[in-house]
Amino acid sequence: MKILLTNDDGIEAEGLKYLVDFAKTLGEVCVFAPKVQQSAKSHSIEIHGGYEVKRSDLFGDVEAYSVDSTPADCVRVAILGMKKKFDLVISGVNNGPNLGGDIHYSGTVAACFEGAMLGVKSLAFSAAFHSFGNAVKNLGRTYDEIVRLGLFERSDIVNVNFPEEGDEILVTRMGPAIYSDTFEIADGMATPCLVCLYKGTRDLSLDTDAVMTGHISVTPLGYDLTNAAALDFAIRKIG
Repeated sequence: MKILLTNDDGIEAEGLKYLVDFAKTLGEVCVFAPKVQQSAKSHSIEIHGGYEVKRSDLFGDVEAYSVDSTPADCVRVAILGMKKKFDLVISGVNNGPNLGGDIHYSGTVAACFEGAMLGVKSLAFSAAFHSFGNAVKNLGRTYDEIVRLGLFERSDIVNVNFPEEGDEILVTRMGPAIYSDTFEIADGMATPCLVCLYKGTRDLSLDTDAVMTGHISVTPLGYDLTNAAALDFAIRKIG
């Protein structure tokens, strides 16, 4: 199996090193990762100019490239630019969760959306803030469970979040946003301040509640944003 690895924390990020070690147990690994931190860049790409793509020796004998652009561009450069073929894209291991409505901001998950759009099944791994221990311990068994459940056959993207502690795996759906921002505006500058919205509910079918209560969350995602219910209603009304 040929595996493309990327992230949004940058090519020198701690979580990517753990991901390389894990992915090498699955198959042939190639890394295309951002040159610098790209968190919360979502699915942005550069279309107005060029950017640096430079070979890196950070991972020893693993072929790796530093890309001076976004996570989505890392995937695009690897597949569209350098014409490489992959069976799986894995993004992470992110420093911090990618849960609920906050997934829309995530560069980690956006790399998987780009992979899926280019025809490659994709998997995102995210850990608790500043704590990779539980994620690293459970990468293998969580991947095995995803395969056992046949999720790659039924979903283009799988989003996994690890709590700081806890190893029970739950298959979940996307919950609401757990973070928002307030802004301090002074001297022509707007400075965002992160605010946690999580209220400690216990709906373990939601990725947010599952992870916040110490469970590993596995969420199948898709890049088709069509509102199927609204579409069906409109078609019935027209007909």
